Amino acid sequence: MEGATEEGGRGPSIWDTFSKTRGRIRSGDTGDLACDQYHRYEDDIDLMASMGIGAYRFSVSWPRIQPDGRGPANPRGIDHYRRVVDALRRHDIVPTLTLYHWDLPQALEDAGGWPVRDTAERFADYAATVARSLGDTVPMWITINEPMVAAWLGYEQGVHAPGRTDEDAALAATHHLLLAHGLATEAIRAETTGEVGIALNLYPCRPARDDTDDERAAALADDQLNRLYLDPVFGHTYPASVMDRYAPAFDLGLVRHGDLSTISAPIDFLGVNYYTVHTVTADTAATDRGSELPRSMGVRSITPAGVEVTAMGWPIQPDGLTEMLTRVHREYGSPRLYVTENGAAFDDDATSDGGFHDDRRIDYLERHVAAAHDAVVAGVPLAGYFVWSLLDNFEWSEGYAKRFGLVHVDFETQERTPKDSVRWYGGLIADRP
Repeated sequence: MEGATEEGGRGPSIWDTFSKTRGRIRSGDTGDLACDQYHRYEDDIDLMASMGIGAYRFSVSWPRIQPDGRGPANPRGIDHYRRVVDALRRHDIVPTLTLYHWDLPQALEDAGGWPVRDTAERFADYAATVARSLGDTVPMWITINEPMVAAWLGYEQGVHAPGRTDEDAALAATHHLLLAHGLATEAIRAETTGEVGIALNLYPCRPARDDTDDERAAALADDQLNRLYLDPVFGHTYPASVMDRYAPAFDLGLVRHGDLSTISAPIDFLGVNYYTVHTVTADTAATDRGSELPRSMGVRSITPAGVEVTAMGWPIQPDGLTEMLTRVHREYGSPRLYVTENGAAFDDDATSDGGFHDDRRIDYLERHVAAAHDAVVAGVPLAGYFVWSLLDNFEWSEGYAKRFGLVHVDFETQERTPKDSVRWYGGLIADRP
């Protein structure tokens, strides 16, 4: 969103390096400019206010605060985020701050990155620094966004920064990201009374066929994608199936005494990022839908026949959101839940009248909001819902090719054009009880 990658004393992140490496990002795009929200946040917040949005989830760039990932805060970075927070509060929009959305300072990656334990310690220092500076004005803190994606797509599959393909590194990164969450939770609580949580991307994992092999494959996927994160956050050990599969790494002392207690530091809320269901098969000849399942699992995620997909190729299955919310509440006795991401990319071509009539996105969101409501009716303590995303943005390895936004962004001129979904979403907010 921010752009301004070389302004205000910001250091390079792993995504700056990755996006400038030939062949890594579709069309050779980079996030150097993105939505230029670093300079345009006032206008974007005015737009949010006109829609009636009550909370805005934004991310702090770690290398904007600590250019090398360690040491004292860069005052220009802190001042920028204080201005953003102040602008949100002037419009009665709750600042919902995410500390880590994958932009590790390149200097820390050069020192080993998330597979190295010291990175978790550095993250705790960074969290304390931001909380000390902004804790008086930010009521909601999300430590880490989607540790599964950061670990496995970044260190095992290589399709995200830093682009490594090392299974042992991905497993170590998983543990250290979770450890970083726990350490940061403690650090934030020492500096502010704000509420603290983590955002996990969660997927119902359903067998593709009614047979033992696919049922076993779906259970394996669930352990790897969901329970590997939920279990330790809520005070359990890592799933046995995962520990068995990666036994050598665990046997070498990856998890130290006290780590699981740190990871399970009490949280005030859990953020659930939901996009789709994984329909899982053990049939290795089946079409592999893509990148979310680690290769070592030897199973495939497929698109069920007759199910519509988004421009990302993700099956549209709103009932999976209800299933995931009710399951987390039932099995983990979770505190308040938020849907911290939900949305869809579609091809939003301009029409002759200059507008963007994104009926498919409206339908997607309407069905998923209804699914979230079904969870509330079932007794889930769901406290809020965030659409991904307000603006079209730099969509990681897809560059600017995939558009999730309610607002169209012309990435050459930076002109913002509200799509029809803006009017729909504003109406939904206005009509809420």
